[in-house]
Amino acid sequence: MAEDTSNHNGKDNTEYEDVCYICRRPESRVGKMMRIPQGICICNDCMQKTFDTMSNMNGFTGMPYMEFAMGKPPQHEDIPNRQKLKKQKTQEKKTSEKKEEVVFDIQHLPAPHVIKGQLDEYVVGQEYAKKVMSVAVYNHYKRVLTDSMDDIEIEKSNMLMVGPTGCGKTYLVRTLARLLQVPLAITDATSLTEAGYIGDDVESVLSKLLAAADNDVDKAEHGIVFIDEIDKIAKRENSKSRDVSGESVQQGMLKLLEGAEVEVPVGATSKNAMVPMTTINTRNILFICGGAFPELDKTIKRRLTKQSAIGFMSELKDRYDEDENILEHVTTEDLREFGMIPEFLGRLPVVFALQAMTEEMLTQVLTQPKNAILKQYQKLLALDEVDLRFDDEAIHAIAEKAAEKKTGARALRAIIEDFMLDIMYEIPKDDLIGRVTITRDYIEKKGSPKIEMRGSGEATLLTQRQ
Repeated sequence: MAEDTSNHNGKDNTEYEDVCYICRRPESRVGKMMRIPQGICICNDCMQKTFDTMSNMNGFTGMPYMEFAMGKPPQHEDIPNRQKLKKQKTQEKKTSEKKEEVVFDIQHLPAPHVIKGQLDEYVVGQEYAKKVMSVAVYNHYKRVLTDSMDDIEIEKSNMLMVGPTGCGKTYLVRTLARLLQVPLAITDATSLTEAGYIGDDVESVLSKLLAAADNDVDKAEHGIVFIDEIDKIAKRENSKSRDVSGESVQQGMLKLLEGAEVEVPVGATSKNAMVPMTTINTRNILFICGGAFPELDKTIKRRLTKQSAIGFMSELKDRYDEDENILEHVTTEDLREFGMIPEFLGRLPVVFALQAMTEEMLTQVLTQPKNAILKQYQKLLALDEVDLRFDDEAIHAIAEKAAEKKTGARALRAIIEDFMLDIMYEIPKDDLIGRVTITRDYIEKKGSPKIEMRGSGEATLLTQRQ
């Protein structure tokens, strides 16, 4: 009877064996299995695959439950610590980048000739304007960075730039800000209105400067503000309604130009109850205003020819008709007659004019600056391994067309976009094209550019432009 029991027990041990519910492999092959309710057994491999599939569907990177079931210490407790380490690394990286910034103090302040030399690499012509701005910026930062002023307090010299459209007023200030790496805000006067009306308040100018200084009030108080299109806030003549975007804006800017403590919203351009406020002192902020002042040349001509008479040593009325740089004779009286109030002009003591763009200057703008327009297109085609070249006659033809449009350097881009359209469209079609030469005939729509194929010196022509 005992023998039968042992045989029965042996028979049970050999005939009955747990099998994985998923892969159907016996326990003798896969090892110890996990048992879940309803008598289901699952091997470790299938259980881990199930957890991995669930984690991928839920967007997680891992599931530590299998390791926990096998008796290993859970790893998910260390995840917050790893996240903290990552945040510390990014903060250390940001602080290291801040340490690498150039310290801007009186010892590192570049001299005026150094500033002008850097501007010469990007801006063509305008020698007098670059000299005035270099000296003004140098004196401004020498004034705010030096604490040795005893009884003599140096006043700041705000500037007013007058020049025709496309002569480089805004580009000059942007280049200056990029070279000096100082807090600078460039704003447009066309959107400014009197407080209480739809539009931007005068304090929004300081809000942009505060944002450019990373909300650092000390840095913002030593910054530069450039207000473009200042001629758009001129006083209107014969206006019966309230001039909320003209004379009222000039009156609101008086305290900013001279120096006062102004409450400025942080992170917004308008004041409301939900925006925090801070106080900025504008005594050390340099203001640069610029505008085209259309029809101002007629006012200057009328003043210069007012004493015209017949005989020797007399001024002829048509003497200044062909003078493109007549704005160089501008005075505060002319600006006052244009519509600027005398209180506003009195706070802008440095008034200078920029030269109009001539054909020679437009030719230099195409080729000489570091980021010249022709160099930009040459770099674009160089990415397609194509060499783009321009004949001297072609460059002069572009300058002649731009001078006829009377819009300054802005006309260059429109002209180049016109004749470069076909080239930029056709070149990627053929990988054998190695060089493209732009000629004067192609710009004047009388011929086609020269195309040289790779590995052959023979030149072919594109289809002539219609």
